[in-house]
This record gives sequence, C-alpha cells and structure tokens, in this order.
Amino acid sequence: MAVPVRVRRRTDQEGQKLQQIVRRGGTNSVRYRRAMMLLASAGGNRVPVIAQLVQADEDTVRDVIHRFNEIGLACLNPQWAGGRPRRLSPDDEDFVIQTATTRPTKLGQPFTRWSLRKLVAYLRKVHGRVIHIGRETLRSLLARRGTTFQRTKTWKESPDPDREAKLDRIEEVLDRFLDRVFAFDEFGPLGIRPTAGARWAARKRPDRLPATPCRP
Repeated sequence: MAVPVRVRRRTDQEGQKLQQIVRRGGTNSVRYRRAMMLLASAGGNRVPVIAQLVQADEDTVRDVIHRFNEIGLACLNPQWAGGRPRRLSPDDEDFVIQTATTRPTKLGQPFTRWSLRKLVAYLRKVHGRVIHIGRETLRSLLARRGTTFQRTKTWKESPDPDREAKLDRIEEVLDRFLDRVFAFDEFGPLGIRPTAGARWAARKRPDRLPATPCRP
C-alpha cells in the first residue's frame, strides 16, 4: 500500500510563517494557496481533501508537498519558466526592420509598398535567410521597434538662380511697406506630389521624395 503524501515536521519558524501568510491573505494568491496546502497537510488531511479545499489538481498538491519537504518555504515562490523560447534572434529582428523600411522595388519586388501579408511572404523566401514569422508577431515587432505605416512626404525646391535675391526683396518689402499688396498671376492646378503612396518607416520619420515642379 502506498504511503500517503504528507508534509514533514515543520520547524517553529516555518509554522509561524505559514500561519502568518494564511491569516493575512495578501495579493499573492500563489503563496496563499500553497501555504493553505501545507497547513492542511500538516493537520492530517489527505491530498484529495486538500485539492477540493483549494480548488487545485491533486498532482499539484502532491508536487507542493514534495517541494516543501525538499527545500522548505522556498516552494512558496515557484520559479516558472518564461514560456516558449524566442524564435527570432536580435539579428533576425534587425533584418526584419531593415526589410520593412526598404522600398520593395529595391529588393526586386513588383510592388511599391509593403503590407503585412506581403512582408511575411517575402521574409519566408529570402535567399539564404528564411524567417518564419506571423502577421500578428510582425505587427507587434514593428510597433515595439518604433516603425509605423506612414504616408510619403514631398518637398519642392526652386531651380531659379535668382531665388535668394528675390527672397531678400520680399523680406525687404515686408519690413518697409506695411500697406502692401501682392498680385499673383492666376495659374491652374499643378500636381507636384509623386504617387509613391505609403510605406513602413521609423516613427515620425516618413520617407521623403523630391517633388516634380517641372513636370512636362
């Protein structure tokens, strides 16, 4: 017949500590429930009764009692593992961010912007460095590394060689003549924004392309 699982004889300090944890309760439910298991076992209760008392599995109760018999009160603070090991190394994450912030056309792809689906598919077939990552994991990685989906911004520079002299003249007029009137020739709409769309870029640092003020 198997010997019933039961806690060993406690020291005075161990008994006082367990009673203190149970009486005060507290926010650490793991310590509280484990202390109740040990006190109930010390009171002569069998494992099935203790399992019903703390609403736990019988194997869990047995494991706690065995750990107390081996290491004492240290069993009240279990050192659980941190979950499944990471599948992406820091170098792989850097490569993902570098790929996301690079234009697809530069990598030989027949489209102008990345999406999560396209980026995941590309990373899984990169020659020499295949990276398996899901869409939600990729979304979390981009957000954690400060990379967001942003619209492309443009700027326009004047090709006029007398640009600086004209700007100086405008500033002089603004300072000298308070009752000033500016007249501009009417001009039709001029599209100066390139159709580059949007892409993944570092937060608050969207890609910038030159405008085309001299488009034919």
